[in-house]
Amino acid sequence: MSDPARGPLRDEQAPADVVDREVAFVGMVWDVVRESFDLGAAGRLRREYVAHTSAVAVLVLDEQDKVCVIRQYRHPVGAYLWELPAGLLDVDGEEPSAAAARELREEADLVAARWDVLVDYHSSPGGSNEGLRVYLARDVSEVPEPERHERSGEELGMATAWVPLDELVDGVLAGRLGNPGLVVGVLAAAAMRSRGWSGLRPVDCAWVGRGGGRAVRR
Repeated sequence: MSDPARGPLRDEQAPADVVDREVAFVGMVWDVVRESFDLGAAGRLRREYVAHTSAVAVLVLDEQDKVCVIRQYRHPVGAYLWELPAGLLDVDGEEPSAAAARELREEADLVAARWDVLVDYHSSPGGSNEGLRVYLARDVSEVPEPERHERSGEELGMATAWVPLDELVDGVLAGRLGNPGLVVGVLAAAAMRSRGWSGLRPVDCAWVGRGGGRAVRR
């Protein structure tokens, strides 16, 4: 039973006191940090985690409730995954909403006139400091052909598709789709739609659990 005096559940930012820290590994995109920290009565603990730049993703929804998804190869899992357009917050001074608009333009050749914050989450809080914010983008139009971003590497020849939101929900629940940004974004969008989009947050709202960041500045 809920306790009215307690109010809604809310995660609490309360970093433990770090008593020892070392960078165990410096990688191409992320680092591995080893820290000892004091949890009071629970004693001193030692953990390793991935220090990773946080990221943004964009759930684009058109007038027919179709979502723009992209198909990209992800080597650690050895699979081509259907995903939302997304990218790291790795440009100094760039606001998360601006990064989301840039990634949407570069990966999907789209621009949007209407933006809202859909959902925030920690990608893997037991082993990484990365946070991810998913935006809802609507009133979209295509980038003119001469102005489109030239893709390379993993993004070369990247397929895109417009898929009904309900079909994506079915794919997530059936286990056919497993990219975390897509899973969280699709289920959040379906929940928000059922509420008439009540509860969407403005693009400049606080991102309390953003976290993230490399251990070694590159």
